[in-house]
Amino acid sequence: MELKFSASLFYRVKSGQTLLSIARAFSVPPCLLARENGLSAEPRVGQILKIPQGCGNEYRVKGGESRTLLCGSPENFLARNGTHALYPTQHVFL
Repeated sequence: MELKFSASLFYRVKSGQTLLSIARAFSVPPCLLARENGLSAEPRVGQILKIPQGCGNEYRVKGGESRTLLCGSPENFLARNGTHALYPTQHVFL
């Protein structure tokens, strides 16, 4: 039996930061960061966000690729990226 320990990472939002800038700083899909923290708007200054860990390798989508091709199944794609959306030039996690 293998034990895996996963320490959660938390981050306090600073003035001028957006969901997108924080997501890029931690290499996390913005949709996943928003979903993980129950956000429907930009985070507030001083708000503590939980940063999802182990999202995978970042990849830029090319035309004709599917969620199944990239992550094995649409469910895996959703879990790693926090969205069903897929379009060329999008940055996703495999």
